[in-house]
Amino acid sequence: MKKLIFVLSLLLLTTCKKSDDDSVNNCNFLINVGVNRTISLNLPQYSQLQFTTNSVYIANEGNAGIYVTNVGGNFRAYDAADPNHIPDTCSFLTANGTIVTCGCPEENQYNLLTGFAEGAQLPCALQEYRVTANGSELTITN
Repeated sequence: MKKLIFVLSLLLLTTCKKSDDDSVNNCNFLINVGVNRTISLNLPQYSQLQFTTNSVYIANEGNAGIYVTNVGGNFRAYDAADPNHIPDTCSFLTANGTIVTCGCPEENQYNLLTGFAEGAQLPCALQEYRVTANGSELTITN
Protein backbone atom coordinates (compact mmCIF):
# COMPACT_ATOMS: atom_id res chain seq x y z
CA MET A 1 0.00 0.00 0.00
CA LYS A 2 2.85 2.41 0.82
CA LYS A 3 4.42 1.73 -2.57
CA LEU A 4 1.14 2.54 -4.32
CA ILE A 5 0.80 5.85 -2.49
CA PHE A 6 4.44 6.71 -3.26
CA VAL A 7 4.01 5.90 -6.97
CA LEU A 8 0.77 7.91 -7.21
CA SER A 9 2.39 10.87 -5.44
CA LEU A 10 5.39 10.72 -7.75
CA LEU A 11 3.12 10.53 -10.79
CA LEU A 12 1.12 13.52 -9.57
CA LEU A 13 4.25 15.60 -9.02
CA THR A 14 5.69 14.84 -12.45
CA THR A 15 2.44 15.62 -14.29
CA CYS A 16 1.96 18.94 -12.47
CA LYS A 17 5.38 20.34 -13.42
CA LYS A 18 5.08 23.66 -15.26
CA SER A 19 7.01 24.48 -18.38
CA ASP A 20 8.39 27.96 -19.09
CA ASP A 21 5.55 28.58 -21.58
CA ASP A 22 2.93 27.99 -18.88
CA SER A 23 3.77 31.30 -17.21
CA VAL A 24 2.22 33.12 -20.16
CA ASN A 25 -0.67 30.73 -20.67
CA ASN A 26 -1.59 30.74 -16.97
CA CYS A 27 -2.04 34.52 -16.89
CA ASN A 28 0.71 35.26 -14.38
CA PHE A 29 1.38 38.85 -15.41
CA LEU A 30 -0.99 40.43 -12.88
CA ILE A 31 -0.39 40.45 -9.14
CA ASN A 32 -3.14 39.09 -6.90
CA VAL A 33 -3.81 42.39 -5.12
CA GLY A 34 -6.30 42.41 -2.26
CA VAL A 35 -9.47 44.30 -3.20
CA ASN A 36 -12.27 45.22 -0.80
CA ARG A 37 -14.18 48.32 -1.94
CA THR A 38 -17.79 49.35 -1.39
CA ILE A 39 -19.44 51.94 -3.62
CA SER A 40 -22.88 53.52 -3.48
CA LEU A 41 -24.94 53.82 -6.66
CA ASN A 42 -26.56 56.89 -5.04
CA LEU A 43 -23.32 58.88 -5.38
CA PRO A 44 -23.04 60.93 -8.59
CA GLN A 45 -19.74 59.34 -9.69
CA TYR A 46 -21.36 55.85 -9.65
CA SER A 47 -24.97 56.67 -10.59
CA GLN A 48 -24.46 55.75 -14.26
CA LEU A 49 -24.11 52.11 -13.11
CA GLN A 50 -27.88 52.10 -12.64
CA PHE A 51 -28.18 51.64 -16.42
CA THR A 52 -27.33 48.51 -18.40
CA THR A 53 -23.96 48.42 -20.25
CA ASN A 54 -22.62 51.50 -18.45
CA SER A 55 -19.21 51.27 -16.80
CA VAL A 56 -17.31 53.20 -14.16
CA TYR A 57 -13.57 53.27 -13.54
CA ILE A 58 -12.38 53.11 -9.92
CA ALA A 59 -8.76 54.19 -9.44
CA ASN A 60 -6.31 52.89 -6.81
CA GLU A 61 -7.71 49.35 -6.68
CA GLY A 62 -6.33 46.13 -8.12
CA ASN A 63 -3.31 46.34 -10.45
CA ALA A 64 -4.36 49.40 -12.47
CA GLY A 65 -7.78 50.30 -11.13
CA ILE A 66 -11.07 48.50 -11.71
CA TYR A 67 -13.85 48.78 -14.28
CA VAL A 68 -17.32 48.02 -12.90
CA THR A 69 -20.05 47.35 -15.48
CA ASN A 70 -23.82 46.88 -15.26
CA VAL A 71 -24.56 43.75 -17.31
CA GLY A 72 -28.35 43.86 -17.06
CA GLY A 73 -29.21 43.87 -13.38
CA ASN A 74 -25.96 42.18 -12.36
CA PHE A 75 -22.55 43.76 -12.10
CA ARG A 76 -19.10 42.63 -13.16
CA ALA A 77 -15.75 44.10 -12.12
CA TYR A 78 -12.46 43.66 -13.96
CA ASP A 79 -8.91 44.81 -13.38
CA ALA A 80 -7.90 47.67 -15.68
CA ALA A 81 -4.54 46.07 -16.51
CA ASP A 82 -4.05 43.91 -19.60
CA PRO A 83 -3.64 40.31 -18.38
CA ASN A 84 -1.80 39.36 -21.60
CA HIS A 85 0.93 41.96 -21.22
CA ILE A 86 3.80 42.47 -18.81
CA PRO A 87 2.81 45.36 -16.50
CA ASP A 88 3.98 48.60 -18.07
CA THR A 89 2.72 52.15 -18.44
CA CYS A 90 1.06 51.12 -21.71
CA SER A 91 -0.76 48.05 -20.29
CA PHE A 92 -3.55 50.18 -18.77
CA LEU A 93 -6.89 49.48 -20.47
CA THR A 94 -8.80 52.52 -21.73
CA ALA A 95 -12.58 52.23 -22.07
CA ASN A 96 -14.67 53.16 -25.08
CA GLY A 97 -18.20 52.00 -24.32
CA THR A 98 -18.07 48.33 -23.36
CA ILE A 99 -14.69 47.76 -25.04
CA VAL A 100 -11.37 48.38 -23.27
CA THR A 101 -8.11 48.67 -25.21
CA CYS A 102 -4.50 48.22 -24.13
CA GLY A 103 -2.25 51.17 -24.95
CA CYS A 104 0.67 48.91 -25.96
CA PRO A 105 1.50 48.28 -29.64
CA GLU A 106 -0.56 45.05 -29.66
CA GLU A 107 -3.69 47.06 -28.75
CA ASN A 108 -5.41 44.06 -27.14
CA GLN A 109 -9.14 44.63 -26.76
CA TYR A 110 -11.59 43.12 -24.26
CA ASN A 111 -15.34 43.24 -23.73
CA LEU A 112 -16.43 44.54 -20.30
CA LEU A 113 -19.68 42.54 -20.51
CA THR A 114 -17.90 39.18 -20.80
CA GLY A 115 -14.27 39.77 -19.86
CA PHE A 116 -13.07 38.01 -23.01
CA ALA A 117 -10.81 39.33 -25.75
CA GLU A 118 -12.35 40.95 -28.82
CA GLY A 119 -11.04 40.03 -32.25
CA ALA A 120 -7.80 38.12 -31.60
CA GLN A 121 -7.77 34.98 -29.49
CA LEU A 122 -5.68 35.65 -26.39
CA PRO A 123 -4.71 33.13 -23.69
CA CYS A 124 -6.06 35.23 -20.80
CA ALA A 125 -9.40 36.90 -20.13
CA LEU A 126 -9.64 39.98 -17.92
CA GLN A 127 -8.95 39.44 -14.22
CA GLU A 128 -12.39 39.47 -12.62
CA TYR A 129 -13.37 40.50 -9.10
CA ARG A 130 -16.46 39.43 -7.16
CA VAL A 131 -19.30 41.96 -6.98
CA THR A 132 -21.97 41.65 -4.29
CA ALA A 133 -25.03 43.92 -4.52
CA ASN A 134 -26.86 44.96 -1.35
CA GLY A 135 -29.54 47.51 -2.15
CA SER A 136 -27.82 50.49 -3.74
CA GLU A 137 -24.36 49.41 -2.57
CA LEU A 138 -21.87 47.24 -4.44
CA THR A 139 -19.00 45.51 -2.66
CA ILE A 140 -16.09 44.52 -4.89
CA THR A 141 -13.72 41.87 -3.50
CA ASN A 142 -11.42 39.08 -4.57
